[in-house]
Parts: sequence; structure tokens; C-alpha cells
Amino acid sequence: MDDRLEALGEREGWRIEGAAARVHYRGETDQYSIEYYAPSDCVVYWKVPPEDADAGDTAVPVGRETVPTPLRERIRADLAAADIDPDVERRSL
Repeated sequence: MDDRLEALGEREGWRIEGAAARVHYRGETDQYSIEYYAPSDCVVYWKVPPEDADAGDTAVPVGRETVPTPLRERIRADLAAADIDPDVERRSL
């Protein structure tokens, strides 16, 4: 396993899934799943439907500009702590 990915998995809330790491965030009204993909060195934000949503609702990828700034800052800090360039959080796919 990639040492950087393993280090990210040691950060609060992160868990490793294959060649990726994921963390979940629940704000006051919104829920997100954030994924870092080691092979492509990128971060993807997913907005998760609320728990009381219809069973057919699924998470959808969202643009960074829709994600709260404090959450994006936390993700960049976690990446940096894992020796991953925090600028990958800003990369467009």
C-alpha cells in the first residue's frame, strides 16, 4: 500500500478502500463523502442525500465551489499531514 494513503487512513475519520481513502462529513444541513484516489492523485466530493430521503436517492459528485470552505480547508490539512500535496484538492477532473 502507498505510504501516503496509509498515512491518510490514520487521520480522523478517514478509511482506506483499495487505492483510495474516504472520509464522511456531516454539516448542519449537508452530508458529504470525500474521496482521495491515489492512482490519479485527485479528490472527489460527493453530496450524500439526507437519511430521510427517498430510497432511490444516491450520492452525486459535486463541484468544489459548492463545498463549504471549512471542509475544503480540513481536507487540504489532512492531505498535507499525510505528505500529499494539498493542491491536488483544487485539481479539476
